[in-house]
Formats: sequence, structure tokens, C-alpha cells
Amino acid sequence: MDERKLHILGAIVEDYVATREPVGSKSLLERHDLGVSAATVRNDMSALEDEGLITQPHTSAGRVPTDKGYRTFVDHVATVKPLSAAERRAIQAFLEDSGDVDELLTRTVRLLAQLTHQVAMVQYPVRRQATVRHVELVKVADSLLLVVMITESGRVDQRTIPLLAAREVPFYEELRGQVNRAVGGCAVTDLAAPLADLVATLPERDQPAASEVADALVSLGAQRTQERIVMAGTSNIARSAVDFSREVEPLLDVLEEQLVLLRLFTEMHAAPGTVEVRIGREIRDEVLNQAAVVGAGYRPGSQIAILGPTRMDYVTGISTVQAVARYVSRFLE
Repeated sequence: MDERKLHILGAIVEDYVATREPVGSKSLLERHDLGVSAATVRNDMSALEDEGLITQPHTSAGRVPTDKGYRTFVDHVATVKPLSAAERRAIQAFLEDSGDVDELLTRTVRLLAQLTHQVAMVQYPVRRQATVRHVELVKVADSLLLVVMITESGRVDQRTIPLLAAREVPFYEELRGQVNRAVGGCAVTDLAAPLADLVATLPERDQPAASEVADALVSLGAQRTQERIVMAGTSNIARSAVDFSREVEPLLDVLEEQLVLLRLFTEMHAAPGTVEVRIGREIRDEVLNQAAVVGAGYRPGSQIAILGPTRMDYVTGISTVQAVARYVSRFLE
């Protein structure tokens, strides 16, 4: 496709993203310095329509981009817009005060949702950095035990477990010290081996009760694996409901369930420093066929992304996601 038609396609995408209104040749000439006549613009728009890049909705005189048109725009027209110095400083200041990985990723999605006005998602890194500072065991009833795990950042994870092999309070007080010696300083995702070794060293009569505690701690640590997505900005979907021809409730269900998103992240696998865009049916999910995703890798196997309607501001989305991913990668070095 020649440069002139690409320029006109880019102008149509830009105007439709900004106005939500079908774009006609007259408005294109008024808004953009295309350097050609009205007849040429109309002819080029007809050619773009013949190629399936734009379409005419209903009886409107204007045109709107198709998924193929957005793809062509992303691949051949959109350019990464460098963030201003003020924007870069704001991102760095907002993220650098994070105490640990959890807080960093929570801040990241909040920031990304605010900057892009889309749903922001971040996949947990393959290997978490949080380590155990202290474990507390509190018997709250005859057959209930509160298991608390505190990481070096001060984050507290806890779970109340039913006891099938309940013991008296002094047993759990002594076990607490043994557990802390076994797992203190260990990564929260690497607790299974030291806890299994600890249980094996205990008298046989103590092993069932100790195993209950070990299983609970391993389960708490397993919650912090890469198979999780932190998300912010789901309310932006509701604000964009007009861009979806069907109800948005199924889309909100997909976001809450996360299984589809985890599969999507696996398929995209954007490497650190690169950006990947999926538009409409490229996502290969019926619920998301009117959505688009812009993702960037920040560590091998881990990505940051935004999700919104196909009528999104791809230029801002790509540049912002890429910039934020680079900052997150730098903070995790």
C-alpha cells in the first residue's frame, strides 16, 4: 500500500479513536493537512474499503476502521511516542517507593490504568523475590489453627485450617520455633522441601500434626506463583461499553476468572523490551473478539498489558506499556 493511503488510514483511525464517530472525507480534510483533493481522498477511502481496512456502518456517510485496518495501522503507521521528561519522572517516582514485588506490581497496574484509561494487567514474575521473615501459629479453637506467614516486606498471608490431628497449644508453640528455623529467609515459593525435611526429623507421633501446618504454609506460598495476574481499571470497561455491540458482563466475567487471560499471556509471550498487539479475533476468544490487548515483556515469561476496545489509542497504549515495562524490569534487576 502506498504512503498516501496509509496516511489517510492513519487519519481515519486517529479521528475515530478521538470522536467515536464515523469519519467522512470532508472531516478528514478539515482536520488533517493531507495535501490532496477531496476527490482523491474519496477515491482512496473507497480503495481502503475494498481492501477491508475500513467499513461503512449502517447508512452513515463516514467510515470506521475494521480489525484489519487497526492491524495495518499498528504494523505500518503507528509510531512509538516517547514519553515526556515529566511523564518519565512521574512514573519513576510512583514506582520506586515500592517495598517489594507485590507492591511494585500493584502500583504498576494502577498507574497503567490511569495513564491509558484501559484495563491494566501484569503477570507475576516467574520467580518471586519475597522471602519469609516469620511464621506464627495460633490455636484459635480445639480443632482450628491460624497459620500466619510474614515476608520481609511486612506482607501478611494467613489461613485458618481445620485440624484433623489436633495437638495441645505447647506443641504448636514449639513447632513454631522449628518452622521458623527451617524456612526463615527462604523464598515463599520454595517452602516445600525444607518443611518436608523438618517433618521427617520429628518423632513419628508428631508428624501428622506438623504435616498439616507444612501443607498450609506451602499452600500460602503457592498463591504467590506466576500463575496470577494483578489487575486494575476494570471500571474502564464499563465506561467503554458503547464500543462493544454486546453486553459487557461476559467480558467482566472473563477478567475476573483470569483463566482466559493467563492463556492469552502464554500465547503472546512478548520478550522483554518488545511489544505485541492482539486485535479482535486475533485473541481467539468469542468474548474478547471486540477487544484489543497491548502487551510488553518485563522479564522472561512475564508481561504487562492493557486491554480495551479495538477502538483504543494504540499509539499512547504502545508507548506507555513499553515504557512502564522497562521501568518495572529495571526495578527488579
